[in-house]
Amino acid sequence: MSAKHRGLFSSAAESVAGFAVDVVYERRKGPGATLLAAFLRVLSWVFGLLVRLRLWLYRHRLFRDTPLGCKVVVVGNLTAGGTGKTPVVHKMAQVLARRGRRVAILSRGYKGASDSMLKRFWRWMSHGSRPEPLVVSDGVRVLADPDEAGDEPFMLARNLLPDGVVVIVDRDRVEAGRFALRRFGVDTILLDDGLQYLPLRGQINLLLVDSRDPFGNGAMLPRGILREPVSNLSRASYVFITKSDGPPDPALVEVIRRHNPQAEIVSCAHRPSSLVSVDDGKETPLGWLRGRKVSAFSGIATPERFEETLVSLGADIVANRRFLDHHAFTDEDLDEVLEQSLSSGAEAIVTTEKDAVRLQARFRPAMPLLFIRLEIEILGSDEGFNGAVERICLGPSASAR
Repeated sequence: MSAKHRGLFSSAAESVAGFAVDVVYERRKGPGATLLAAFLRVLSWVFGLLVRLRLWLYRHRLFRDTPLGCKVVVVGNLTAGGTGKTPVVHKMAQVLARRGRRVAILSRGYKGASDSMLKRFWRWMSHGSRPEPLVVSDGVRVLADPDEAGDEPFMLARNLLPDGVVVIVDRDRVEAGRFALRRFGVDTILLDDGLQYLPLRGQINLLLVDSRDPFGNGAMLPRGILREPVSNLSRASYVFITKSDGPPDPALVEVIRRHNPQAEIVSCAHRPSSLVSVDDGKETPLGWLRGRKVSAFSGIATPERFEETLVSLGADIVANRRFLDHHAFTDEDLDEVLEQSLSSGAEAIVTTEKDAVRLQARFRPAMPLLFIRLEIEILGSDEGFNGAVERICLGPSASAR
């Protein structure tokens, strides 16, 4: 197949995938959307049955989970994407490290080198052993790029380097945990996006719920965004209601309490903290955006949140391009972004931090290229978050003390 035909095929595949995503998020109407929604509904019933069966097998110990000789904290969600998980993992790792814990983050990665089953098979055939997990950061240096590690693990590794946090990527996170204990002597493991990873036993489950779209349309994948039934809120030790702008919605709290009367509920906001140059990492005050014409592009689950943030900071979005979540940007994609930016009279191009790490040095337009860095802020009292940290650092009775 020629490069031209591959490009056309890739573009068509992305258009179909984008249409399906719009149907899942209820953004599309019409006969085609209705027909696809009905088909996806059937698949979601099958998926739901398989999910419930798997959970039942682990719950009744027919499948066994594996404990590790250290504290394991699971950070995850019931839905696919969009809950703002990475800033929570970052804050938790940072606080723990600054309180004297030796922290490792375990991630599956996303379309990184560690996901290649063919490479693993070849290594097993040629060396007789499985390859070691991919060390993205050993706490001293970043050792892998975004193409190898995935965007979120790379971002965590880079931002947590001053705190000495180890970041490891592997599909088998039981083996990755053993490797972290053996190689780095860690005493605390954060299992990133690990609520559905049942083979590794965790002591604490931090479950994230998006304040504005907690459970989508209530359907399981692929018709909706639920990975597990809403009733599995019962699995949480703490529920973080993310992207909040005030006290949690009483109706959402009622749903959480119906399925989990005990878990502590913590409201948190994801605030923009700075505007950063992709080229040299120089920070610019957020006020720089006010009144400026900008071109925006993103490849995240909920691009409208990023765009709302730009508008709230006073930016005038004159061009905008949305890609699928975790999109691997091609030169053609970036040329299109630049062309739209120039033709619209934009003064700067702005993206998300997660997208910025995938650009590397391939895209340096002749205008400012910036990303917005977000940080998590606990609303109200910090007792919920600090209680979780104390419990991890000092043991189950720490919060009571």
